[in-house]
Amino acid sequence: MTKYAKQINAKDNVVTAVSDCVAGDEVVVKFGGAQTTYTCNQDVPFGHKIAIVEVPKGGRLVKYGEEIGSATTDIHKGDWVHTHNVLDDYMCLDKDGKPLPGQEG
Repeated sequence: MTKYAKQINAKDNVVTAVSDCVAGDEVVVKFGGAQTTYTCNQDVPFGHKIAIVEVPKGGRLVKYGEEIGSATTDIHKGDWVHTHNVLDDYMCLDKDGKPLPGQEG
């Protein structure tokens, strides 16, 4: 059975699995008129992220075209991207574009 993942923005370096995937599954992503297939390196639960490029330790992870955190280890194309390898260091901003309280520095 073909597995699929969803890419939201052209800037994204992760996609979201739309079904449970197991290591070795090929996952199809359709975006911008193109279709790309990636191989899952680990089991990836429904709704979790899969890297579509190599992301070095400290590199930024992008979903919805926005940075969502940084890699705590090297992440390879096809890797499961979740709390075990991502640091939530993104900045939440208010309606005026200023950091929310507690995130000023």
